[in-house]
Amino acid sequence: MANIKPSLAKGTRDFSPLEMEKRNHIFNTLKTVFKKFGYNEIQTPSFENLSTLTGKYGEEGDKLIFKILNSGDYLAKAPAELLESSSANKLIPHISEKALRYDLTVPFARYVVMHQHALTLPFKRFQIQPVWRADRPQRGRYREFYQCDVDVVGSPSLLNEAEFILIYNEALAALGLTDFTIKINNRKILTGIAEVLGKPELIVDMTVAIDKLDKIGLDGVNKELLERGFSEEDLETLRPIILLAGSNLQKLDSLKQVLASSTTGLAGIQEIEEVFAYIEAFGASSLLDKIVEVDITLARGLNYYTGCIFEVKTNEVAMGSIGGGGRYDDLTGMFGLKDLTGVGVSFGADRIYDVLEELSLFPSSSAASTQVLLINFDKALESYTLRLLADLRKVGIAAELYPAAVKLKKQMSYADDKKIPYVLLIGDEEVNSGELSLKNMLTGEQRKLGISALQELLQNKD
Repeated sequence: MANIKPSLAKGTRDFSPLEMEKRNHIFNTLKTVFKKFGYNEIQTPSFENLSTLTGKYGEEGDKLIFKILNSGDYLAKAPAELLESSSANKLIPHISEKALRYDLTVPFARYVVMHQHALTLPFKRFQIQPVWRADRPQRGRYREFYQCDVDVVGSPSLLNEAEFILIYNEALAALGLTDFTIKINNRKILTGIAEVLGKPELIVDMTVAIDKLDKIGLDGVNKELLERGFSEEDLETLRPIILLAGSNLQKLDSLKQVLASSTTGLAGIQEIEEVFAYIEAFGASSLLDKIVEVDITLARGLNYYTGCIFEVKTNEVAMGSIGGGGRYDDLTGMFGLKDLTGVGVSFGADRIYDVLEELSLFPSSSAASTQVLLINFDKALESYTLRLLADLRKVGIAAELYPAAVKLKKQMSYADDKKIPYVLLIGDEEVNSGELSLKNMLTGEQRKLGISALQELLQNKD
């Protein structure tokens, strides 16, 4: 059999120990902030029933769901006429019953419905797990990536939306980011715009198009809107709305005039104003001037959002959004549980990683978990060394013994390569005297220490 050169599937990555340390720095920072705001962690399976996922992300999103072929002879039960027609969309329900999760929100909604009788409402959860999308891989966009979500269901209060702004601000600041923008809009405002245009039935088409403004520009948006059933007159009405400028309050005042005839649109404006009032009540009104921006082009092209929507971008690195989310009043209704409102946001951990890497914001720390390497001199000393190793581990010190009595230079190189900060040399002299030789691998300093002093030094090491 010919040797097959190993390779990674496009849009996926391996992670080295150093990269894992950096990723865990992000996850642990986010978890700390989430818990501070009262959220508890859950996990859901990597794959769901295909029927659970489809129809929740809009036409564009459904195309990006990774389907899983049924086990066994998956073509055996497929209708012959469909096999002959080569129609993939019609064939999929017959050959694929499951799919990799596209996001964490829909599985969360499914979780809430299935566990509703065991939940205390409002239910606040966070979830940090990988998701998969059959997207075109590019910088900052992968086919397998982690999402870090915080959601609350069972509470219609806009206090939740205000706290998500505070969560974004605190978490990103804790990661070292200093220049970022939290964009906010409301799907009711977008619905109001469609109503003013006299085409409420085209709300999804409109939001899908204008959500691409950053990618395809105004001309591209106009072209797509025309293709989706809007007229040149509609485009003239939309242009000043899409290009709305000024402070947040000025934008909202302008929208009140534009949407004066739309009750739904005015309700959306009022919700944003209430969120801002909560922010001010928290004593954080400076955020509204510095990092929060009303952006009417923000549409979050997912069908399940019904109220406030968010998107976060860093201004320090050319990167897509590093977070987003919103209110989804009707999501659990799709699974038979009516009248349970929810709202949540997500952090894009992989994009945040790339941003922190480019800005050199990761803390300067060792990739090693090991604090001290015990040098293996010979078999005769092994019994003493293993007991010492066990004693160090008992008091919480990460330690390891080199597994073979090879040349000292090779063992020292091992410690260097793993960035182990200390090496413990234990020969006959050390065993007899009880004074162990500890070498600092960074400074080269070497000194004698008793076991108690050794443990104290390693336990107090930063």
